[in-house]
Amino acid sequence: MSNSTAIEPQTIDSRDDFGWTLGVLVRNYQNASLAAMGEFPHGPRGYQVLVAVVSGEQPNQLALAQHLGIDRTVMTYLIDDFVKAGLVERQLNPADRRARLVVATDSGRNELERLQHAVLEAENTVLGVLADKEREVFRSLLRRVACESPAVSEHSLGACEAVEEMLGASKK
Repeated sequence: MSNSTAIEPQTIDSRDDFGWTLGVLVRNYQNASLAAMGEFPHGPRGYQVLVAVVSGEQPNQLALAQHLGIDRTVMTYLIDDFVKAGLVERQLNPADRRARLVVATDSGRNELERLQHAVLEAENTVLGVLADKEREVFRSLLRRVACESPAVSEHSLGACEAVEEMLGASKK
């Protein structure tokens, strides 16, 4: 006879499932941010690229692609479209004449400022069930998990591909 206790089946509530709740949050944010961006080139992905360019922390296309988890060939098309829209410029890198820096134009910085207001409004809609202090705590915790968590897989899915896969929108 065994001394182990039988495990009773538990009622499962999908609202307690991390993956489901994260997926709902991502879908709600994606829908709200798409609406906020209107016709901005490449929607939320383009917005993240412009944020990274304006921050100046990722000076070239390769660094941008790696930081954002976007295939480097796709990044080339994104930057091409941003150049055509007058949002960024490619400039010679004085430290390495073979390389080009991606730099925001005044128009790009102005557009980012406008978009940041629209995105903040969308975020506040998505997080509307939380009080202001709770939103601050939530954003702080989310930032910590996103920026400080070690990689948990050997898979090399970039951030964009991971979200697309999670939402079932991958075009493989």
